[in-house]
Amino acid sequence: MEFSADSRFLRVLQSGPRGATPGGSEGNHIWSKYSLLSPSGTVSIMSVMKKEMDKYRDIDEDELLKKLSEEELQRLEDELEELDPDNALLPAGMRQKDQTKKNPTGTFQRDNLLAHLEKQAKEHPEQEDLVPFTGEKRGKAFVPKKMVDPIMENVTLEPELEEALASASDAELCDIAAILGMHTLMSNQQYYEALASSNIVNKQGLNSTQTGLIHSCVSYVVGVIQCAQYKAVPDEEPNSTDVEETLLRMKRNDPDLVEVNLNNIKNIPIKTLKAYADALIENSVVERFSIVGTRSNDPVAFALAEMLKVNTTLKSLNVESNFITGTGIVSLIESLQNNTTLQELKIDNQLSPSVYKLQSQPLGNKVEMEIARMLEKNTTLLKFGYHFTQQGPRLRGSNAMMNNNDLARVVRSEADGSFTLTLSVPELEMAFGKKFKSKT
Repeated sequence: MEFSADSRFLRVLQSGPRGATPGGSEGNHIWSKYSLLSPSGTVSIMSVMKKEMDKYRDIDEDELLKKLSEEELQRLEDELEELDPDNALLPAGMRQKDQTKKNPTGTFQRDNLLAHLEKQAKEHPEQEDLVPFTGEKRGKAFVPKKMVDPIMENVTLEPELEEALASASDAELCDIAAILGMHTLMSNQQYYEALASSNIVNKQGLNSTQTGLIHSCVSYVVGVIQCAQYKAVPDEEPNSTDVEETLLRMKRNDPDLVEVNLNNIKNIPIKTLKAYADALIENSVVERFSIVGTRSNDPVAFALAEMLKVNTTLKSLNVESNFITGTGIVSLIESLQNNTTLQELKIDNQLSPSVYKLQSQPLGNKVEMEIARMLEKNTTLLKFGYHFTQQGPRLRGSNAMMNNNDLARVVRSEADGSFTLTLSVPELEMAFGKKFKSKT
């Protein structure tokens, strides 16, 4: 005997749980919804759901989609579309559904949008004030009181006293101030000059005056102490060197161009500085070249290093206060192994650009040790401008400069016909000991 699905559900509604009578309590009716009775017994709900799902297995989805209208397809697409409104990284169009069906007017143009917004703001009338401004003044206008300057009365002294004070020196005025205890008459500079002078008679009172001066400054009992007026020092004039003209003169090997000073010229391109280094390769006149504060970097240092390997005229090179790193500094020092004419090299105060300000960058222990090692191999460099931060490289560098200066002194002495030997350096004493004994 077969039962249809309708007859099954009908029997479920009419029956209760096993052992209960039909028409029982509400709980029994609810329980009866979850059990189906068949002629052989209870059928689980899972088996019924499985049979219900079997009806949709043979359905053709493509056929169903073809029967849907455009509006129904659009609604289906909106339901299936996955949007994330909380994701701020997605564009606005991908975080929400389309709110309009209008066709796009074109691609986004920012300038046109700004012009439209500006035009719309100008055409929109301003909101009128609820209470118009009439310009009426109310109350009394504030009038500041006039400050009355104190009247300075001219004090007339006796002619002899006037003449004595007019011709008195600073030391004598300090002596009078010490006697009278009026320490506000002198400044600190006058006090120390008077204390060092031999013309002061009452130095004991002067010392007590200085003590009173300190106490009065702390307790604010007496007025302000006089300060020394220093002369204003005018600012240094900007460098007037013509960069392009000087470069042409170097390339022409101008005999009058012995020194080139480009210090503190900020707008020199890096290519121009490298052109200066290339011009010094063939130049045989320039002896001093300085590019302090010209924003030179490692490419300029590499070009100068190649120049030092060939140049035989340059005696002084100054590249302080630039942006040369340890690599560029080492290349400059290493080029001195092939140079025997350079006598002075200044590389101190190399800067590193920071977020807030320019600050000096340390080269580090490894770079300083390499510099000291190469300085020991050089015998012609007499002045080396760099402040070592480590004690070991500093001692080795200073000893190398002392050795070079003593060697240069020996060479000068031999050229003059006399011979002197500095015994402060053991290496030179050993090197020239035999020659010293032969001449004595």
